[in-house]
Amino acid sequence: MKTVFAKPASVERKWYIINAEGKILGRVAAKAAAILRGKNKAIFVPHQEVGDFVVIINAEKIAVTGRKAQQKMYYSHSGYPGGLKSLNYEKVIARHPTMPLENAIKGMLPKGPLGRKMAKNAKIYAGTSHPHDSQKPVPVEA
Repeated sequence: MKTVFAKPASVERKWYIINAEGKILGRVAAKAAAILRGKNKAIFVPHQEVGDFVVIINAEKIAVTGRKAQQKMYYSHSGYPGGLKSLNYEKVIARHPTMPLENAIKGMLPKGPLGRKMAKNAKIYAGTSHPHDSQKPVPVEA
């Protein structure tokens, strides 16, 4: 039996929508990452992009458990000596409501060019409105 390779042009891409309101951050990110990779399809191969598109709404209303809102830290570095900046989850979600979810999803995808390409298929919005109604996204429970 020969190995079947899915050609990028022949892969059927679907659109899914996830409402993140009141859901746990890691669970939503894990579900989205699995859909972006294509693990829900029979033609999944780890070295090709066969995944679907994911639209996530209400990212600002996502929940974290325990005291993570005060204790979970996000770091960035300017590249200069002493240029390390750290913010906790509460401050980050107030300034950039989609960033914690974007970081969580990117961390669950492969590293390198393939993972960066898959990450672009995730469309994350802070509120309920999104411009992807014409794609008719199918609701997914995360």
